[in-house]
Amino acid sequence: MRGRFITFEGIDGAGKSTHLTAAAQLLESYGHAVLVTREPGGTPVGEGVRTLLLEAPMDACTETLLLFAARAEHVRRLIVPALEMGRWVLCDRFTDATYAYQGGGRGVPEAAIAALERWVHPDLQPDLTLLFDLEPAVAATRVGGARTIDRFEAEQLEFFARVRSAYRARAQAHAERFVVIDAGANIETVRRQVLEAVRAWISQ
Repeated sequence: MRGRFITFEGIDGAGKSTHLTAAAQLLESYGHAVLVTREPGGTPVGEGVRTLLLEAPMDACTETLLLFAARAEHVRRLIVPALEMGRWVLCDRFTDATYAYQGGGRGVPEAAIAALERWVHPDLQPDLTLLFDLEPAVAATRVGGARTIDRFEAEQLEFFARVRSAYRARAQAHAERFVVIDAGANIETVRRQVLEAVRAWISQ
């Protein structure tokens, strides 16, 4: 039986990575084999592209193409083989992030992103997407106090406002697979929202 594909989305600082492990543990408690991965990344090529994307200034078009190059490797070498083996794949960001960051944030035309999406993974979409929704000002405070920031995290609040708006538009347009998490709540409340959403989805 094919596994399931669950993605975690949200602006930097929204806390999605913190709760991904809890979701993986819940699924394992149900007896599912789980693979946790991230984008950009997941493969040697993807991790190399990740370093480049987070550190080197570049044009928005270049950024988008690099993301889909890394995604092509990720899909073909890791995600699809794992799903075909029956494993449940939990991914920290996927193509919704490109629509939000490069589309909403950078202004890359949605049609260009959609064309790359059809080419790279025409038959693969997440079964469930958890969107960690948070005010950009709150997210910036969290990021600033946690670690050295990367090229994306250094963007202005206006950039993240556009990214958040694009994410919310994606959630509305694809309501059948999105669950919006109030990431502004305390960590225990957010974790409860995540686990309840996963349990509810499994029960369907």
